[in-house]
Amino acid sequence: MTAAFMDLVDVTIVNIAIPSMERDLGASFGAIQWITAGYALAFAAGLITGGRLGDIYGRKRLFLIGISGFTIASALCGFAASPEMLVGSRLLQGAMAAMMVPQVLAIIHVTFPAHERGKVFGLFGAIVGLGAVSGPLLGALLTQWNLFGLAWRPIFLINLPVGVAGVVLARRFIVESKAPRALRLDLVGVALVTTALLMLVYPLTRGRDLGWPLWGHLCMAGSLVVLAALVAYERRKSRRDGSPLIELSLFRIKSFAAGIAVQLTFGIALGIFFLVWTLYMQIGLGWSPLHAGLTGLPFSVAVSVAAALSVQKLVPRFGRKVLQAGALTMIAGVLLHLAVADRYGLGIHSWQMAPPLVVMGAGMGLIVAPLTDAVLSDVPREHSGSASGLINTTQQMGNALGLGLVSVVFFGVVDGRPVNETNAAFADGFQHALGWVAVVLAAIFAIMFALPRQAKLQKN
Repeated sequence: MTAAFMDLVDVTIVNIAIPSMERDLGASFGAIQWITAGYALAFAAGLITGGRLGDIYGRKRLFLIGISGFTIASALCGFAASPEMLVGSRLLQGAMAAMMVPQVLAIIHVTFPAHERGKVFGLFGAIVGLGAVSGPLLGALLTQWNLFGLAWRPIFLINLPVGVAGVVLARRFIVESKAPRALRLDLVGVALVTTALLMLVYPLTRGRDLGWPLWGHLCMAGSLVVLAALVAYERRKSRRDGSPLIELSLFRIKSFAAGIAVQLTFGIALGIFFLVWTLYMQIGLGWSPLHAGLTGLPFSVAVSVAAALSVQKLVPRFGRKVLQAGALTMIAGVLLHLAVADRYGLGIHSWQMAPPLVVMGAGMGLIVAPLTDAVLSDVPREHSGSASGLINTTQQMGNALGLGLVSVVFFGVVDGRPVNETNAAFADGFQHALGWVAVVLAAIFAIMFALPRQAKLQKN
């Protein structure tokens, strides 16, 4: 839970400090996208491998390697002297998180019997909510306080004491576990997954700065070919030695396949919204990091409360209807935010944003906590590491895609506007991006009809 908290805080704490990084390091908007998307991309590319390594060599061992490396990478981010060094350190941080995070769900899955896992995932949901609450506010405070003249850097350096505490706790309390049968690492699968993700996300992130060249479109189309090659190779490897990187048989489990699709699209929506929302408040509206962070507090509190309520009270009674209600609630919140932003324009106040943010946060909380339990409900224990890696991979891949799509749905509106219209351009871009987020959430609602009904959601 300490590691899950640290990862969640790190994801949410960075967004609020992005404008400060841009000013301090002289970073371009392309570099800013890579500071966030680079982490998500490295995270996504390594998650399946991280889960499999835990199955093979021991989940405790990989957890310790991941949390130690994450702490070191956080220090490198905190002392970065250039945008390039910060992007590189964020890539390393994402890779180390990929070693650490899959072990969290896998350790829960193999440690607790089925009838206890619902309560544990409820606690996990509360940690998600706490991370959502504390990340933006902590990032705002640390950036605003400018501790020791370090500006935004303490948002990374704060991971050092937490990481050390995580290592000490893990060494003492976590019991080692491995897959019950010997597995092998699929290096070809690792290379194919990484290549496909890079071919898809890199052109999306860099395309705007380079004028959307032809090679970028060809690269994105080629990523689908690489993914097809990956599926073919994994099928052959599964027949040959039974140790594929991606256990394709998991996708024959309806609850798992549907949950993975929801995770992917949900990640896209969140990737678009949070980056655009931060740029809108701090550059479009000219608010300070603290002002922006405090504005997001109602959203975070609503996520935390709804997440705890959904697992403990609502899902056991209503099943997947809770998840669908969460998607519809988020759509209502997004549309309400769009209406409020359009009505008040650049004169909008935090209290006017609060109602739509509460509605959005409540909807997100109804989804995030029970979704993981629903996806893992029918997964065999021996595949818990691979399944956990796939769950996190698809969400992070969606997040990276969403961050890449910011170039299209946000900067496509902002680009070309005169400098004296920057504020209005960012406000228009934000409203345009909200429309896209609503469309993605509608797709999530439709996919949720394939999730298991009440009986399967209750099993854990």
